[in-house]
Amino acid sequence: MEIKVLGAGCANCNKLEQMVFDVLAEQNIDANVMHVTDFKEIVAMGVMGTPALVIDGQVKVSGVVPSKAKLTEIITESAGNSKK
Repeated sequence: MEIKVLGAGCANCNKLEQMVFDVLAEQNIDANVMHVTDFKEIVAMGVMGTPALVIDGQVKVSGVVPSKAKLTEIITESAGNSKK
């Protein structure tokens, strides 16, 4: 599973990235996590609001930091789908 956190490095972007690492560790899920800060690359993915979360090429969240419960739901659901 590939996870990208999109954002220029603002506090919310960094918070989302840390939350992703926390959820992955708690759920024992293996993923390749990248923090994309290049604005051209972010816009190329169709994202206009940061922070954003992209899992396996699909934008899951944009413009907000989800609750930890919602983030856990998104990641575990995506992890289940990527195993199929």
